[in-house]
Parts: sequence; structure tokens; C-alpha cells
Amino acid sequence: MKRIILLATLWTGLASHAQTLTIAPAGPVLTGDPVAITLSGLPPKADVQIVAERLMKNDAQPVLYRAEAAYRSDAEGKLDLGQSAPRSGSYRKADVRGLFWSMTPSRDAPAAGMVPGVVQLSARIDGKEVAHARMQFVNTLPEVKVEAVDAFPGAVFAALPGSARRPVIIVLGGSEGGSSAVRELAPMLAAHGYAVLGLPYYSPAAWNSSERELPMLPRSFVDIPVDRLEQARSWLAARSDVDAAHIGLLGYSKGAEFALIAASKMPWISAVAAIAATDVVWQGWGPDVNPPDSRRSSFSWRGQALPFVPNLEFLQEMAGFQTGADVRYRRPQDKGRAAHPAAAVAARIRVEDFKGALLVAGGIEDQMWASGMMAQNIAERRAAAGRDTVTLVYTDAGHVLNGSGWSPTTQYDAGPFKTGGTPEANARAQADTWRQTLAFFKRSL
Repeated sequence: MKRIILLATLWTGLASHAQTLTIAPAGPVLTGDPVAITLSGLPPKADVQIVAERLMKNDAQPVLYRAEAAYRSDAEGKLDLGQSAPRSGSYRKADVRGLFWSMTPSRDAPAAGMVPGVVQLSARIDGKEVAHARMQFVNTLPEVKVEAVDAFPGAVFAALPGSARRPVIIVLGGSEGGSSAVRELAPMLAAHGYAVLGLPYYSPAAWNSSERELPMLPRSFVDIPVDRLEQARSWLAARSDVDAAHIGLLGYSKGAEFALIAASKMPWISAVAAIAATDVVWQGWGPDVNPPDSRRSSFSWRGQALPFVPNLEFLQEMAGFQTGADVRYRRPQDKGRAAHPAAAVAARIRVEDFKGALLVAGGIEDQMWASGMMAQNIAERRAAAGRDTVTLVYTDAGHVLNGSGWSPTTQYDAGPFKTGGTPEANARAQADTWRQTLAFFKRSL
């Protein structure tokens, strides 16, 4: 991708020279890449307000999101958003991403010509705009090729063009099911030089609907076959553009559970990144669990259900969707684990059996499950077996660690369903997790 510095300049009467808002790199910015945002040509020690706006897709209707903060230029009339903490506004600490993750929905109509993925930045002094710029994010490079995989419902294969045999990452989404997560992540990772197989494995009915995106996949998160990855490996090995001797797994949430189980049983896996991870197999759910309070495992191995930790008072927790009370999926899990210690021992994923490279990440404030504590459990088990682990535990972050830190994190807990963490901590954890995950796979594959 060409890296050209964008200078967005507007002459004003406030100074004898131009105020310049500089974004580097400019042009389309690959999601997660480092970005610098600076202002120059300002009056020394001037009070400057910067407003950031973008359209976000909320369901089918794009919504205008906005953040703003006030800063003071230095003695040379310069301002660096990566170094300068705002004096007031939507975030507090110096953070080049602060105006991006701290955005909240606005009732205002978007300006003409705004499109999703493009952020509008406006610098103002005494209410008058002195400089502006546009910043566009893209999830992948235009040359990445994405193809549907007929062998697996909803699956996609993404890679840069060419005949090189590339190391592989298999992407496993979370309990949202369907193909949306893997379709987004596959081309993102492919832009960094990997052959990527985005592999859906579960497809529940859409919210308030009986329709399912992928009817050929299980509709309940029950007895999901982990050994399905062996079929994926065979499919990959048949391709001439794939290095099937170097296959990694990237799993988020329930996908991390899937990935860790697979790694404990399949010696051909080279590396695993388990984000918002678990150290045990958990109870499954869905319309095939009948009666609803009966207990079945989330995963199976070669036709046999795996031991699991049961939930406790799950239906009572979910009743919050009707009553308006907070819904924290972690509570039935914490109660179930505390009430069934023997089940937790039997359900523990034997991460120490995995000889490959491992990265685990979790948030202490995770309200979906205790991913921070469980990531530490995994690291300790691995250390006892003499195996190294990259361990990322974020004190104030919640469950949503997938992201780059450049998108709004303010609405995660806006409804009754809580995922946990503060907006700032979640954004910082996302940025760090994405950076470290890319570095991990570069070293390991």
C-alpha cells in the first residue's frame, strides 16, 4: 500500500501561516497499522478543539458517531495527539486513538457525502475551523483475493496473489455463529501474508427469527465436532499455494475454546492464539437442549461429548432480557464452576499437551466469562510443563478483545447484556492484542 502523507490545510486569519492537520500514513489506513495525527502552524499555547465524526453501521441504518476534545498547543504551535492529553472532552489520557474509540452515537444527521469507514476530523479555534482532514480505514489490501469454499458451509479462503506457499491461519469465530466474523478476519490476516481459512462451525437462528444463515451447520452450540479441523487440514494440504506444515489457529471466545481443545489433541497444529480464552470446556445451549435446563457439552471429539463445566441458574440470568435487569453470562458460569469442582477438573483443557506456540488473552473485568483468570490458569499450566506462553491479561478490560482499538467501544454495555471493561481499557487491550497477535504468528509460522 502506498504511504503518502496527507496535508489538510485551511488558511485563516488566526496566524500568518497555515494551520496543518497531518495524518500519516494517509490514503487508506490498514486496520491496526500505526497512525500519527499532528497539528502544526497553530498559535503558541492556543486552545484547540478537535471533533471526530464517522458513520457506523447499527443494524441496517448507519448512525453518526462523534467525539470531541480540547487541547492546548505547545510553545511552537504544535499538537501531537499521541503525546498530548486533552484538557477536557470524551477521553482523558494521551492516546492517538482516543477520539476514535470514545465516539458515541449522535442524533444529528450526517453531513452530505459521509460514508462508513471514513473519519472526518475538524480542528477549531474559538469555534472557527482552522484545519480538517479525512481518514479512511480499510480491513485489507485491494489485491487480497477472497474465495468461497464449497467444502465447508459459509467458509472463505483469503490470500495475496502469487504462487508462494504461505503459512496458514484457520479463524474460528465465537458464539455469535454464522460467517460474519470469519469473513471479516480472513482478508484482514491475509493482508499480512498468510493463507487464511475462515471456518464457520455453528449457525443459530437470527435474533427474533427462525431463519438461519447456514442451515447445514448446527443450530445449537452442542457437541460441536472439534475433529472437523482434520477435514480442514486435508483440504488445505491439497492446495499448491498453502504450506500445510505450518498451520495456526486464531479463535475468539468460544472459538478460543474450540482452538485450545484442538491444540491439545492434534499434533499438527503449529501455533494457537486464543483471545478471551477459557481453560475448561463449558456447557452448551440451544434449541436442541431439551428440556432447556438439561445439560450437554459444547464440544465433542470423534463422536464423544467432552466433559464440561455446567452452568448454574442460567435461565434466571437470561430472564434479564425480559425484565430489563443486567445480564452477565459470567455469573451462571462462576456459580457452576464453584458448585462443581470435580466437573471443572474433568473438563480442563490439557493445554500442557500442546507442544506448539501459544498466545492467550483475557480481561479481568470480562462479564461473559472469567477470561483473565482463565488465561492465567492456562499460562501456569503451561509453565509447569516447561512450555512458554505469551500471556496477555488486561486488568480493566472485558470480553470484547477482538478489534484494533480504532472503533468506538463506548456502547458495549449500553443494553442489558454486559461484556465488561471500560471503553478506554477495551480499546487499549484491542490495539495491544491485535499487534501482539500479528507479531506472534510472524514468529511462530
